[in-house]
Formats: sequence, C-alpha cells, structure tokens
Amino acid sequence: MGLYLYYPTLPNYIKTQTSDLAMVGTVLSMYGLWQAIIRLPVGIAEDWVGRRKPFLIGGLALVGIGAFVLGTAGSVHAMVVGRAITGMAAATWVPLVVLFSSLFPREEAVRATGILTVVGSASRMLANSLTGFINQASHGYAMAFFLAALMAAIAILLTLPTPDHRRPPVKATPSSFWRILRNRSVLVPTLLNTVAQHATWATVSSFIFVQAKNFGASDVSQSLLATLNAAIYTVGNLLATLIIRRTGTRSLVLVSFILLAAGIGLAAVAPSMPLIFTATFIIGLASGVNYPILMGMSIEQVPDSERNTAMGLHQSIYGIGMFSGPWLGGLLAEHLGGIQPMFAITAAGTLVLGLAGTIFLRPKPVKGI
Repeated sequence: MGLYLYYPTLPNYIKTQTSDLAMVGTVLSMYGLWQAIIRLPVGIAEDWVGRRKPFLIGGLALVGIGAFVLGTAGSVHAMVVGRAITGMAAATWVPLVVLFSSLFPREEAVRATGILTVVGSASRMLANSLTGFINQASHGYAMAFFLAALMAAIAILLTLPTPDHRRPPVKATPSSFWRILRNRSVLVPTLLNTVAQHATWATVSSFIFVQAKNFGASDVSQSLLATLNAAIYTVGNLLATLIIRRTGTRSLVLVSFILLAAGIGLAAVAPSMPLIFTATFIIGLASGVNYPILMGMSIEQVPDSERNTAMGLHQSIYGIGMFSGPWLGGLLAEHLGGIQPMFAITAAGTLVLGLAGTIFLRPKPVKGI
C-alpha cells in the first residue's frame, strides 16, 4: 500500500510540474531504473550476510521516505529524486519473495510466488481504490503520499518482532554469478518478464492514466481504473496458481503474451473510456498470469543458497523493462504526436518478443495446488 496509495494519479500529478510527456516518462521510469540498479546487489548482500530482516526494514523505510519526498516536491527534479527512492524501496521484494518461497518445497516455487503476489495485489487493489477519494477529500494530491509514508511506518513496526533465522553466509563469486546468469531456466523467464514489464509500465502503469485524463476522466475514475487493473491482476495470480498443474507453464505464458498484446492494441485504438477500461482489464489479466509464473520459474532450478542472488538478478533485469516502458514510451509518445501510436508500437513489440521468447521456455509442467 505504501508504494501504490498515490499510484493512479501519479502521472497527472507529475504533469502539474511539466507538460512534456518525455519528462513525465523520465520521472516514472526512475522507479524501474533504480530497481534494476539495486536489486541484484541486495540479493548478493543477503546471501553474503545470511540475514533478510535488516534489508526488509531498510526497504520499508525507503518506501516512506520516497513517498514523503514525492508529496512535498516543488519541482519535477524533486519528483525524479522521490521516484528514484521508491524504486530503491521496491528492492524489498527480493527478500520477501525468497523468504516466503523458502517455506515451500522447491518444486512449489511458482505456487509460493503466486500466493505472495496475490497478497501484494490485494493490497495494491485496496490502495488504488482509495486514491481518488483521498485526493477529492483533501482537495489535492499530497495527502495520499503522506498516508503512504504512514503505511511504511506501520509495516516497519509489524516487521520488528519477526524472527530472523540466520543462514550460513554465501559469498557470490564471479564464477557463481556467471553460472546463474547463463542458466537457461533463470535467463529465459527473466527476459520474458522484462518484455512484459516494459509493456505494462508503458501502458497501465503510466500513460493509460494520462490518456484517461485526456478523455475527461476524474481522479476517482482514474482510481477506479487502477483498481480494476489490480483486481483482475489478482484474479490472474489466482488463476495461474490454480490451473498451472493442468496446463503447464509454457502454455500459460504463451496465452498471457497474446492477451497482453491484444489489450495494449485495444488501448491504441480506443476512442473513449469504456474501451480503455476493457483494455485495462485484459492487460491486468495477462500480467497477473505471467508475472508469478515467470518469477517462480527463475528460481525453481536454483540451489537454496543462491536463490537470493538469482532473484536479485531476475528482478534487476526485469527492472530494466519497468524503466524502459515509461521512458521509451514517453519519448515515442512525444515524437509520434500522441500516446495511442506509442501503444500500437508497444503492442506489436510485445507480441513478437513474447512469442519468440516462449519458444525457449522449458515445457516441463510445474506442480500447483
């Protein structure tokens, strides 16, 4: 909630300081850029130290600091700093995923990430549903950021009494890192997730809200749009967790990329809000299905002692997609004369790269519930 309480109206909040879509995209892209930079070092450090709790608390503190900086920003440059801090804060997902996955048998890594993603998605959905009403009640954007900082403080208090079981330290070496990086079971899901993240962050995580505003959507309508996306994303998480044993991972990933491209393509031709809502629904479902599957696959075949490093690698690389989506999307929208032409190019690229990458996924079915 600390990362998403202000999320639906963040692009239009940034537009209060600049009308340049490329600059809006640059601010939004800092979230993904700093995740890409910091997540791998965090994963390596956790394996080396053998503890996760300090990293959890540090990440939660950055959630609050980043929200506060964004809420008090008086310029677009201050927004760049605040969004960069929230990007570093999102590195908390590395210890969370690995810690939770360690509670399950190795072959159920995909199921574990699916369950954890459902919990995160439900929190995101609740946060998104409140944004418009908070802005409306407080007559501005700032209050949502301050409440997000409060959520981070509450999370730290909840984390303090949690036991932290120290593990034998494992120091990453260049050879072990290279071994993980070139492991097909790690690399292919990671690259596919990068494509998926680029697609979603160029659309439902950024410019679809600007397009909605262009169609006359209020803050409450934008909040409902984000809530719909989070809700169907959660449904996608549950769907992936429940049916993966019957269908296998590759089939679900293939279908998800086809749906993802179709949803973005629909947004590219949508003339009004009803089709924007429909496109958001389709994109959310596709993302909800492929995200936990690809993340779980990336650590499924990795020894427990190296899972933090593998997950840090996975999340750092797909963070590039979270950066390139709004950054490149903003540049394309600015130079192509609008957001919808950018959506069309994004849809085509997503379909081609998604289908090509799926061919290289191992077809082994994974056990689910």
